[in-house]
Amino acid sequence: MLLWSMLAFLSVQLSRVPPFLLIGLALLIGTLCGVRRISQWRVPVRVLLLGIYGLFGYHFCLFMALRLAPPVEANLINYLWPLLIVILSPVFLAGYSLKPRHIAAALLGLAGAALIVTGGRLSFDSRYMPGYLLAALAAFIWSSYSLMTKRIKSFPNAAIGLFCLCSGLLSLLMHFLLEKRYVFAMKDFPLLALLGLGPMGAAFFLWNAALRNGDPRVIGSIAYLTPMLSTLVLIASGSGRFTLQSGVAIVLIVGGSVVGSLNMDTRLPRTAGRIQ
Repeated sequence: MLLWSMLAFLSVQLSRVPPFLLIGLALLIGTLCGVRRISQWRVPVRVLLLGIYGLFGYHFCLFMALRLAPPVEANLINYLWPLLIVILSPVFLAGYSLKPRHIAAALLGLAGAALIVTGGRLSFDSRYMPGYLLAALAAFIWSSYSLMTKRIKSFPNAAIGLFCLCSGLLSLLMHFLLEKRYVFAMKDFPLLALLGLGPMGAAFFLWNAALRNGDPRVIGSIAYLTPMLSTLVLIASGSGRFTLQSGVAIVLIVGGSVVGSLNMDTRLPRTAGRIQ
């Protein structure tokens, strides 16, 4: 979450770079986080396709949604993914059930994220329906990818580097097909390196490790800390300002994370429904 909280700040600093070019290069840099264990990149084709589905599919749908719909509304719909992780856990994973606290935590987090993303102002227009649908698809892709990486037969965490490599190359292909050429300035390169090694690199490796070893219902609730921390980073950097809505949103998100993390019931399930 801490690494992803830097994504908005770095994206703002690199906003002049075409989106698919930015994502493609950042993912290729993120590949370096797993290159030391490149011998572990040999995975079944279905595992590789799952990784491409998650990393490339998510970013493709999200950035197309941001092109076809107002960014605020599209981003809000995108932030349904933590809620979907919570409510879809019993669908994708055997042995998991939803408790009232999980649902309450996810809804509190969603309300807080909605305040942060919209600033209390929201307007949906049917003209932008293709963009809204792509944003919803992005949310589903990331939540289902996250749950499937827990469900599927174990694969080395280093293989995330292969996912980044393939997804980065596909993103660059989208750049050449859809975007204008861009000439980088020298000041772009340090920011691009930070983006690739952090939010678009190491964060994916840590996310996979967390889901593999943790309870996705709790992780989904805690994931709503991301837009809150991102907002705080923007405020601290002078790119945003603290408002009453921000304060209320922080209370909602932190409250949801605490509720979702409370261990009031049972032990974690012994199995996670692995695909053999």
